This record gives sequence, structure tokens and C-alpha cells, in this order.
Amino acid sequence: MAFLTIDETKCKQDEICAAECPRRLIIQEDDRSFPQIPPENEPNCMACGHCVAVCPHGALSVAGVDIKDCPEINKDLVLSRDQADQFLRSRRSIRCFKDKAIDRGTLEQLIHTARYAPTASNAQNLHWTVIEGREKLKPLSRATISWMERVIDAQPDAPAADYFRPVVAGWAAGYDGILRTAQTLVVPSAPEENANGLVDLSIALAYLELAALPLGMGTCWAGLLRAAMLATPELVETMGLPKGHTWFYPMMIGYPKFKYYRLPERKAPVIHWT
Repeated sequence: MAFLTIDETKCKQDEICAAECPRRLIIQEDDRSFPQIPPENEPNCMACGHCVAVCPHGALSVAGVDIKDCPEINKDLVLSRDQADQFLRSRRSIRCFKDKAIDRGTLEQLIHTARYAPTASNAQNLHWTVIEGREKLKPLSRATISWMERVIDAQPDAPAADYFRPVVAGWAAGYDGILRTAQTLVVPSAPEENANGLVDLSIALAYLELAALPLGMGTCWAGLLRAAMLATPELVETMGLPKGHTWFYPMMIGYPKFKYYRLPERKAPVIHWT
């Protein structure tokens, strides 16, 4: 199979694929010739699939992106402006979860959806570490509490100490204010050499939490655990993350204990027009 395969019975030689190629690797000599990728350009192809997706005639495939694996966009599933607005606004940070574990099949379905988050240069090199069960999550919360106690002892007048004290007191009273009642924690990571890894991870986490909504699940960014991880390398070692990887945030995920009925208002955006 050629690197770029053109169905000449479908191709209209309209140069759309060449214009849309992010790296301008596809060339077309004139409106009577067919698009091609010169052999010297092939190593620079990101296999992003833009050329396959943008062709209105379904006329081409490129190495790594076969048109047979690229379904057409279903116009009946396109969200209206109001539907998109409600969907995005209905996302809540969930801190009260049902005592119900997520089965692996459902979680795999969710991660499979989140993998379509864009990555710089189409690297697609994220890994997903899933930590399951309260018996595994509670030690992470306990380690975070221990770190917070050390901060309080070392810097009793610091703003962080004031923030940490009620969380530590809650733990002493039997309430986990770190990972709440979640039974599952998801931590995406990327190879350290990926210069855009933190951005890729951020977008992937945003996709994950939005993809969770139609499955009846909710999420919460585990900020206190992240802070403890940054300050305590030995805590990170216990979590089984891939070696040589960078991470950004752990995310709690589970079934919300309570249902939300309204869309809270937010501050008006501050916009600078130039």
C-alpha cells in the first residue's frame, strides 16, 4: 500500500487535502493531477488524519489512518448551541460518590473516548494509570494528611497551614477530605521527553471528565493529592506510575451520590479586544 492512497474514481482534484495538511506535505501540481506526498516528506507526516477527514469525497487514506477506520460524522448527533451550552455547564466537581465501583469495561470505554483529545504533533503517547478500591486510595489520602501535618508544624502561620487545619481535623474525625468517597483514581502520564506533555495531559483530563457525564459518572481534580505528590516523591513511587513519565493531576471518578438540578452562574468573562 502506498503511503498516500488515492481513489482516482472519487478524487475531484480540488486540492482541499493539500491545503489542510498541517505540515503542507501533500502537493498537487495542478488541478488535473492527483495529490501526492513525495517520499522525502513521508517521515514528517504526523498521521493526524486531517486529509482523510476533510475530503468530502472519501477519496484517500494515508499511512496509519485508513479511511475504513474513520466513520463519517453523523449530522443527527451534532449538538445544537443550546445543547452544547447545557452539557458544558452541567459538569460539576463531584465530592460525594456512591458506594459503587466502576467496572473496568465502562472505565475502558471512557478512556477510549478521552484518547481522542488532541496531542501536540499528534504524539498520542499518553498512558493511563487506574488505581481502584478504597483500600488503595485511603493510604494515598493518609500520606497527604501526613504531609499537611508536616507543613502545619513547619509553617504554622502560613496561609497553607490555615487551609490544611480543617482538612486534617476532618481526617481525625473520620472524614476523607482528600479523595472523598471515590473508589477510583485515574492518573494520565506522558514520557518526560514530551515537551508538551503537561498540555496534552490537561486536555485529556478535560475530555475524560466531559466524557464521563453521559455515562452517569462524575469527576473531581484531586488537587490536595497532587500537592502532596509534588512535595513527596516517595508517595509518587507507591502509585505505580510509568517510569520516566511526567504527570499533571490525578482525577477522582465515580457515580455521584446526589443529582444536580440547576446550572450555577459564573462571573462574566473579562475580554480584552485588541
